[in-house]
Amino acid sequence: MKKIYHLSTCKTCQRIIGELADGKGFELQDIKTEPITEEQLDHMKQLAGSYEAIFTRRSRKYRAWGLHEKELGEADYRRLILEEYTFLKRPVVVIDDEIFVGNAKKTVAGAKEKAGIE
Repeated sequence: MKKIYHLSTCKTCQRIIGELADGKGFELQDIKTEPITEEQLDHMKQLAGSYEAIFTRRSRKYRAWGLHEKELGEADYRRLILEEYTFLKRPVVVIDDEIFVGNAKKTVAGAKEKAGIE
């Protein structure tokens, strides 16, 4: 399975999809128009090791909702990602049994290598 969870309005996501052969061979899921299911999120957690690993604190709503003042646990991260798509760290690239989360150069390079893209 080769899948990319992204936002179509996110320029960074679009750039990374471009680096991944314009997404050819990948199933693309725009998380705004096609929300993540509980099963998909649980699968991402299984691959990443925790919900916190796929949660972003960069979302505008993180501060707006006062989350920066709270202690969050795994159940909170899961609930928040399902409730509000902007809390998913993007893009999330799943290739077979490996997950690549976020836009760090090292992460993108790893996804490209796993996908066999130079």
